[in-house]
Amino acid sequence: MPNINVPVFSESVSEGTLLSWNKKPGDSVKRGEVLAEIETDKVVLEVTALQDGVLSSVSAQEGDTVLSEQVIGVLGEAGAAAPAAPAAAQDAAAGPVAGESTAGGTAAQPDSSSQSAQAQQSSGNAPALSPAVRKVVAENNLDASQIPATGPKGNITKQDAVTAASAPAAPQAPASTPAAAPAAPVQSGPRAEQRVPMTRIRQRIAERLKDVQNTAAILTTFNEVNMKPAMDLRKKYQDLFVAKHGVKLGFMSLFVRAATEALKAFPAVNASIDGKDIVYHGFYDMGIAVASERGLVVPILRDTDQLSLADIEKAISGFAQKAKAGKLTMEDMSGGTFSITNGGTFGSMMSTPIINAPQSAILGMHNIIERPIAQNGQVVIAPMMYLALSYDHRIIDGKEAVQFLVTIKNYLEDPARILLDL
Repeated sequence: MPNINVPVFSESVSEGTLLSWNKKPGDSVKRGEVLAEIETDKVVLEVTALQDGVLSSVSAQEGDTVLSEQVIGVLGEAGAAAPAAPAAAQDAAAGPVAGESTAGGTAAQPDSSSQSAQAQQSSGNAPALSPAVRKVVAENNLDASQIPATGPKGNITKQDAVTAASAPAAPQAPASTPAAAPAAPVQSGPRAEQRVPMTRIRQRIAERLKDVQNTAAILTTFNEVNMKPAMDLRKKYQDLFVAKHGVKLGFMSLFVRAATEALKAFPAVNASIDGKDIVYHGFYDMGIAVASERGLVVPILRDTDQLSLADIEKAISGFAQKAKAGKLTMEDMSGGTFSITNGGTFGSMMSTPIINAPQSAILGMHNIIERPIAQNGQVVIAPMMYLALSYDHRIIDGKEAVQFLVTIKNYLEDPARILLDL
């Protein structure tokens, strides 16, 4: 019988956490069907069935730490009966909170709501839940089988769970046995608290950002850009752009192209430090920060100097969809020589973005706000955006950083220069 193995991790990933089993021993499976999900410090990986059959047994439980290519189960032939799980394994199956573990790798003790959510998921009365939905169900002690599903194939979406959580609670029958004492109880009253272990991805984000602050000499320079020319360009050609390319023309593609041209003019901003060496990259791989339910992720646009505006918009749209569905791969997230983050989508007026190591700089976009400015000796109202460039002063001088940001400003205030390669 074929083994079920953990996918091969990249060199920078040493271990992962078994987030969930979508099947239980004895369930029939189809080739290509997702059997389990594994969270690494970068992405969530899917373990799929290599053939039709029956999930015969599992050797790792939800919340366990797993290694690259580790055997976590066995897939039997179709029609084969699954062996009865030992009592110890049954107890363990109800234990760890899916996707969460202590720093030492030992699964944290679950609270009663997490046990309820896992029991509901493993029963035949409730559909398989995504990690985001399972989190809402566990935190609000919901009965997944009672949540109206609006997702494809009858799946429960996160919004379905949130809606159910905000609805008035129905009275519940008393349990036949006393509930286990929760590891992190939520207190009632106006000063409620809840202690929840960090996910592996959130832990990694925290480690990387703190390492950057401890290592790099980070400074931030600011400027502002009049977005009216870019807005006029987008308004004039939006319909034609959508008709030809099937995707909307956004501001991000203009920023990517402007930043790429600026990187060509100032190679140090596209460089990185390796030990006592400065590595100047002859290519332009740009990280685009995307907010996901698991935290900030930064998929990489490769060779941006070779991409059209349409290519960039399609790639960014694809990344956003994959991030929302939890389908970003390690390849999507690896590498990068420069990054852009857009806090303006959340209403941020100004911020100091933090560098994504081992890169040496990051561009921050912000909210577009109409305000009075002086133009040709007159006071006019214009849509203005503040730009921020955080940079590593160890290899980028202040003069270079300022000129780099001014170059981006000039391209955006005269976007025809991007199209004419001027």
